[in-house]
Order: sequence, then structure tokens, then C-alpha cells
Amino acid sequence: MSIWKKIFNPQRIPAGIDLDVKSISDAIAEAEEETSAEIRVHYTVCKSRVDIVDDAKKVFNQLGMYNTENRNAVLIYLRLKQKQISIIGDSGIHTHVGDEFWNAVKDEVIETIKSSNLTQGIEKGINILGKQLGKHFPPSEDNPNELSNEVTFG
Repeated sequence: MSIWKKIFNPQRIPAGIDLDVKSISDAIAEAEEETSAEIRVHYTVCKSRVDIVDDAKKVFNQLGMYNTENRNAVLIYLRLKQKQISIIGDSGIHTHVGDEFWNAVKDEVIETIKSSNLTQGIEKGINILGKQLGKHFPPSEDNPNELSNEVTFG
């Protein structure tokens, strides 16, 4: 097993954290039917003093998310123990939607987590992303899945 697989193992969910990675992966696949944009979810349980957006950008690069044809990948990044979330998009998307959009999606995710649970909150964000990004990046005829829908951990 490569070091990458050991670090990014979606099965390593800490006790007490309600996260259904299969359901989240399915939600990503469904949302990506509405858009050519690519969505990934990554979580960590490690505490960090580094700004969450900087951490999210680092993971975005580690996952090769900048390699999409239209620079239209989005990462939902969660620090579970610190109860923090960041949603960032590649340059192709960001020019269309801007910071207000990312903050609005993040706020919806947080509200759903508070009123329901973690998995449903993430799925809500994924659903919003799929619908809104489809306006700027509609699915192509073949609509290839350029990035894995697997939830990653590190």
C-alpha cells in the first residue's frame, strides 16, 4: 500500500463522528451530473494553527484538483475536531462566483450540520454546488469524471 493510500484513507473515521462517506460520495456523483465541475470532500481530525483556507489550498494541490480541463474543481475541506470548514474553488470557478458564493454555501452547510448532522450538512453543500455551478459549467455531452468522488482523509 502506498503512503498516499495510508494518509488518505476514507475509512479512518474517529469514534463519535457521524460521517457516511459512501453517502457523500454518492451525493458528489449525483451533483456532478448537473455540472462539468468536479467536487471533492476532504476531512482531517488533526488540530492546526494554520489558517484553514491555507490548509485547504495545500490539500487542493496535493489531490491534483488543479488538473481539471476547465479549472473547475471545488474542495469542501473540514477540520472535524475544530469544527471548521472551508470551501474553495479553482480559478475557473472562482472568477464566476467569488467569495460571497463560497461563504453562502459554507453557511448553509454549517446550518444544516447544526440542525441535522454532519453528513447531511456536507450533502446539502454538495447539492448547492452542483446546481449553482451547473449554471456556469453545464455538463458536457460526455461529462467525464475527471476527479475521484471518494472522500479523502488526512
